Amino acid sequence: MSAAAPTLRAGSVARWYDQAPQIEAPGVRTWVARGANFIVTFSEVAAGARLQRRGQVDEYMVFLPDATATIRAGSEQVQAGAESLTIVPPGDSEIVVERAGQVVCVYSHLAADLLALAGNGADYAAGAPDVAPLVPWPTPADGFKLRHYPLAQYTQADSNMRIFRSTNLMLNVMTPRMVARDVRKLSPHQHADFEQGSLAIKGDWVHHLRYPWVADMNAWREDEHPEMGSPSLAVIPPKVIHTSRNLNDGGAWLVDIFAPPRMDFSSKPGKVANENDYPLPAAQ
Repeated sequence: MSAAAPTLRAGSVARWYDQAPQIEAPGVRTWVARGANFIVTFSEVAAGARLQRRGQVDEYMVFLPDATATIRAGSEQVQAGAESLTIVPPGDSEIVVERAGQVVCVYSHLAADLLALAGNGADYAAGAPDVAPLVPWPTPADGFKLRHYPLAQYTQADSNMRIFRSTNLMLNVMTPRMVARDVRKLSPHQHADFEQGSLAIKGDWVHHLRYPWVADMNAWREDEHPEMGSPSLAVIPPKVIHTSRNLNDGGAWLVDIFAPPRMDFSSKPGKVANENDYPLPAAQ
C-alpha cells in the first residue's frame, strides 16, 4: 500500500488592524491569534489597566514595545520599561500598566481559554499534523521565576537578532529595520517540522511563501505574497519556503515566534541571549 500523500496547509494570517478585538475590558483591547503550539495576544492598553492570569500552567513571555508596567508573579515583581521582554513563571500573575501603549504576550497552546478565542482558530480545525509536538525543555536550576531583559542590553552591532528562550517558547525580537529591505538581500529558508510566527509591530510587510510540490498535483499551491500592515501575525507552516521584507523606511519591527525553542539556534554558543538561564535538553 502506498503512503498517504502529505497534506499541505496554507499559512495563517491575522490582520488585527482590520479586525475587532477578541477581548475588551476597561482600558484594554486585545486581539488573539494562534499557531499549532503557541498563542499571541496583542493589547492596546491605557495607564492603570491590568492584565491578569490565574492558574497559568506554564511560562509565558511579555514583550513591551512602548508601554511600561509593573509585572507581578507570586511574591516577585519587576518594573518593566519600554522595549523589554519578561518571562513570567507558572501560576498567578498580573501586568499593571503604568504608561499607555502596547503589550504583547506569548503563551503555549496550553492556555486553553485564550486558544478558544483565537481569531484564526478555523485554520487549525483539522489540526496541524506537520508540526512536532511541544515538549517542554528542562526547568532552570534556580526554578521558575520572573526573568526580565531590557532589549538594549542584548543588541549586538553585527546582528539584528535578539533571541530569548524559556522552557516552552523562543522569541527573536529583532531590531527595527530603518530602511526598506533590499530585495537583492532576502533570506528564503524553510523549517522541517515547526512553524514560524512573524509578528509585525510596526511598518508594512510582505511575507513571501512558496509551497512544496507533492506527488498529487491537485494539492499544489501557488506562491503567496500577503501584504500586511501592523499589528499583524503571519504563521508559516513547516516546509514552506519563506522570507519577509518591510516596504517602508523609518522603522519596521518584526518579532519571530517559535514553540518549542529551536535547537539549531540554542546549540550555537552566544546565539541565544539568555542561554545561561535555561539548560538544554539532554543529548538524544
